Amino acid sequence: MGGGTAGWMTAAALANRLAGLGVAIRLVESAEIGTVGVGEATLPHIRAFNTTLGIAEPELMRATEATYKLGIEFCDWGRIGDRYIHPFGNYGPSDDGIPFYHQWLRLRALGDPGRLDDYSYPVIAAEANRFRHPAATPGRVESSFGYAYQFDASLYAAFLRRYAEARGVERVEGKVVDVALDGERGDVRHATLEDGRTLAAELFVDCSGFRGLLIGQALGSGYDDWSRWLPCNRAVAVPTDSKGPLGPYTRATARTAGWQWRIPLQHRVGNGHVYCSDFISDDDAEAQLVANLDAPMQADPRRLRFTTGRRQDFWKRNVVAIGLSSGFLEPLESTSIHLIQDGITELLALFPTRAFDAGDIGEYNRRMALHFERVRDFLLLHYVATQRDDSPMWRHFRALTLPDSLRHKIDAWLSRGYVVPYEFGLFLPPSWVAVMLGQGLVPRGHDPRVRASDDAVLAARAATLRAEVAAAVQATPDHADYIRQSPAAAGLGVA
Repeated sequence: MGGGTAGWMTAAALANRLAGLGVAIRLVESAEIGTVGVGEATLPHIRAFNTTLGIAEPELMRATEATYKLGIEFCDWGRIGDRYIHPFGNYGPSDDGIPFYHQWLRLRALGDPGRLDDYSYPVIAAEANRFRHPAATPGRVESSFGYAYQFDASLYAAFLRRYAEARGVERVEGKVVDVALDGERGDVRHATLEDGRTLAAELFVDCSGFRGLLIGQALGSGYDDWSRWLPCNRAVAVPTDSKGPLGPYTRATARTAGWQWRIPLQHRVGNGHVYCSDFISDDDAEAQLVANLDAPMQADPRRLRFTTGRRQDFWKRNVVAIGLSSGFLEPLESTSIHLIQDGITELLALFPTRAFDAGDIGEYNRRMALHFERVRDFLLLHYVATQRDDSPMWRHFRALTLPDSLRHKIDAWLSRGYVVPYEFGLFLPPSWVAVMLGQGLVPRGHDPRVRASDDAVLAARAATLRAEVAAAVQATPDHADYIRQSPAAAGLGVA
């Protein structure tokens, strides 16, 4: 129920995984109902999704005007003037199970080992606007990093529509005006379209966006409002012309009442301002965005409203909510499409029989709740790991009472640089290290096992690693040239 990125990702994945099982899949959408469609940055996990579907990367990139992405640059978050990159990769090799950053913390205590970023190939490559695919030779600094895409989400949905329809998915054009429930079980029995047609099904996937047409309006699944932790509730978005070098990274710049994104594609740049209406008016937020654009606009700014949080039940009776109907977390770490992917992955893992086992439904809801809560905590970390107090919003976060789960994570880090691992959770320890150190949360100690190594040997290893990273980046092609000279070129010109 509903198209857009969530609907067509779900339809494509179901068509692929359920092929040959006699399952009929319909997708209902109306061309008159727009999609949010401003999410343009992804995480490396999207590559596994596409590979499972048998989608070749060059084909995807041409169809979606995509560029490569090595990470996210954060500007002005810890303090005004600060900047760092959260990369898709680790910082240096582990030594006997001890993460490299502990060695760096030891050297930092002894003197100045340089930036931790200097030991990360994806960070230095992103800063130099360079890209290549990971090297096939294990052990090289340019072999063990991840990458994602920056693409046009509406083009991605259209691409997956073609994929899904070629595999038997039937698209039905129309607006849903009524939903009928089974009087005995309370399941959704059928949906009625504006022209009077009724569409019955055994399983409904609600991809109707913020409306939550089935999961919320018909079945009454409540919504946990997380505005007390993530109060940003509006956004204004606008595309601009491309200008300057083509960076293989997304940028998030902190503002007085929110933050501004910049996402470079092959044919344009996506820009937006996420903000809290308690601290700035809509007109002022739009003016602040326009004043900070670096190229001419290609369209008028578009305004959006949202409430951060999640459904209390992602799966209720015979309805599963995926996409915005399941919840929304601001796109600070490019998690919107990934949470769609999580919803699809968990649905396929627990795909129901006609009996709709209550245990499967409960397990799905437990897993999805953890996925959302772990992302919530990681996003909130960006706001509270700060020395900023230059505006009401930043003073609000300085005084905020944190969720216990995040407080525990920060306390463990500050005591000795320990990152509490998760069984379920999107962001691995290197991501937490990137944000906490990048925004000034430096641990009071480090793993004591590092002291067993000779400090001079540690320093020599560090110097060698820095040199290897610098040399590897020097040999890496320019990002734009790499795309132009590959089958992935679209808006940059066909090689």
